[in-house]
Amino acid sequence: MSDENGARVVVTGMGAVTPVGLNVDDYWEGLVAGRSGIGPISLFDADQLTVRIAGEATGFEPTDYIERKASRRMDRFSQFAVVAAAEAVRSAGDFITEANCERVGTMIGTGIGGITTLNAQFDVLHERGPNRISPFVVPMMLPNMASGQVSIELGARGPNIAPTSACSSAADAIGIAAKLLREGDADWIVAGGAEAPICEMSVAGFAAARALSVRNDAPEEASRPFDRGRDGFVMGEGAGVLILELAKHALERGAPILCELAGYGAVADAYHLTQPIADGDGGARAMQAALTNAELEAEEVDYINAHGTSTPANDGTETKAIKRVFGESAQDVPISSTKSMTGHLMGAAGAIEAIACIKSIREGVIPPTINLTDPDPECDLNYTALEAATRDVRVALTNSMGFGGHNACLVFKRWEP
Repeated sequence: MSDENGARVVVTGMGAVTPVGLNVDDYWEGLVAGRSGIGPISLFDADQLTVRIAGEATGFEPTDYIERKASRRMDRFSQFAVVAAAEAVRSAGDFITEANCERVGTMIGTGIGGITTLNAQFDVLHERGPNRISPFVVPMMLPNMASGQVSIELGARGPNIAPTSACSSAADAIGIAAKLLREGDADWIVAGGAEAPICEMSVAGFAAARALSVRNDAPEEASRPFDRGRDGFVMGEGAGVLILELAKHALERGAPILCELAGYGAVADAYHLTQPIADGDGGARAMQAALTNAELEAEEVDYINAHGTSTPANDGTETKAIKRVFGESAQDVPISSTKSMTGHLMGAAGAIEAIACIKSIREGVIPPTINLTDPDPECDLNYTALEAATRDVRVALTNSMGFGGHNACLVFKRWEP
């Protein structure tokens, strides 16, 4: 993405709502400290479920940020997106005006969309009848509505698109946004992902698929990527949003350039509904595509933020994928899974993990993989176990992989004019 200065895409703002912090600074502080955001589910009564833990955005009150009437017409995932987007725009210099709003795009991905609204309205339907269904149920549940609500709240009138590619949704949103910028379809794009999946239907559904950890008695230890004792992922909620623009444009307006979005790759496994292809081929091809797009060699990568879900299948497969791409240098590059602390934010994961990469570049710190106390012999790379590590990071790569065989990879690079 960096063939000439005018076409280079940079990040000028960030916003986040996560289980370890309700803004970017608190989120990063929590990651570096190795703080778990996993705990007992409090958003509903989970006593009858086999899985009773999740990564909730504890303390999030939508009316602290959004006018009450407007917030009541948003599903929780849209509320997260609006709050993260507002933080991102502030950090990028509050750049949206009546004169430029038609050049501001919005691209917020999600894997599931407004399932908490749908879950609640099914209860209303069954208990009180069809005449009591909310007239806002459809616009609240639609997967595109986080992107739509962000557009409305910001007055952004450019392209408005909502990728839905399971757990690759946010990474795809960011990567596709960069392509639109380079094609001249917008001057800024508010890009990222949002997810609020913690309700009876989705927890019960993923539990039925045996995808979730059942460490209900030790929630802070439940997400343990690359550990021999991992037994599934932990569901998380929140949003991450980046402000993307061309470097030439950012320099002209004196914007704070945080880093360069250097590369994006996306491929399909074309293999199975839920399982990654066992030899890591899909993940490897996505990483290689992103590095090629960035005009970088694998040896130049200083940090990999792994997809690292803590499921038996993913972690071993991703390790194989990294080895296929990095060869002998796979043993040297620091890797970590921040999902060990946040849980898996699914359609929002790629965005908050992109923020972790950007902060790692700027701060020179690799966040840890907590709970990695008994490494799986098949997962034998440098996963930055238990404690953060100090390292000069010029290039960081983040992986996202989703049900349906989606694989996406983003490469970020220190801004060097």
